[in-house]
Amino acid sequence: MKLPPLSNRLLACCGFVRPGDRVADVGCDHGYLGIHLLLTGAARSVLASDVNEQPLRCALRNARTYGVENKMTFCLSDGVRNIPRDFDTLVCAGMGADTMISILDAAPWLKSGDYRLILQCQSKRPELRRYLYDRGYAIRRETLAQDGKFLYPVMEVTFDPGHSLTPAQAYLSPALLESGSPLLPAFLDRVIGGLEKTVQGRSRAGGVDWEETRKILEDLKQIRVELGGCQ
Repeated sequence: MKLPPLSNRLLACCGFVRPGDRVADVGCDHGYLGIHLLLTGAARSVLASDVNEQPLRCALRNARTYGVENKMTFCLSDGVRNIPRDFDTLVCAGMGADTMISILDAAPWLKSGDYRLILQCQSKRPELRRYLYDRGYAIRRETLAQDGKFLYPVMEVTFDPGHSLTPAQAYLSPALLESGSPLLPAFLDRVIGGLEKTVQGRSRAGGVDWEETRKILEDLKQIRVELGGCQ
């Protein structure tokens, strides 16, 4: 059977799933990520959850269409509050940092070597990276996916206290820098461009907190040069 249509960012999430994983897809929407994992044999089972009933009904219909409903369970849940805990890998994709942080704050039991997190964040990624390291998590792998004109980081996270990030690494994690993604120069150009606007705006406003941002910008520009030139 033909695989369901998946965006590149969701395919990147699938790429971090280990063969045989029991996957919890939180915020499952149409359920295609879980269906893809089951059809390709990447996952042993999938728990699809969403905070709204309509996406769950859609996911169930799609699971039946693709013949994998016997390997999927469906749960109405605000984040992970009501889901069973018998899974290996948690996927959160297409959410902003604030939503992801609220989900993780409500689930201290995820701070265990039993779980891996695959996170595809839509906004405030530096804030999410800082939060993760402040709470004892560490980014093990991170890559980039492109959909249209947008570039999306996708990260694999485990609970592993004792690590930290520099201010610049909150914008470009060591794992992402080491990924060798061909999209890295373009992504870094966009990060630098956004920070340059921030520095210019704070400087004109006479703020006193823009020096750290400027230092982050200088560090990232040096990395960009090392990658093969600047903007």
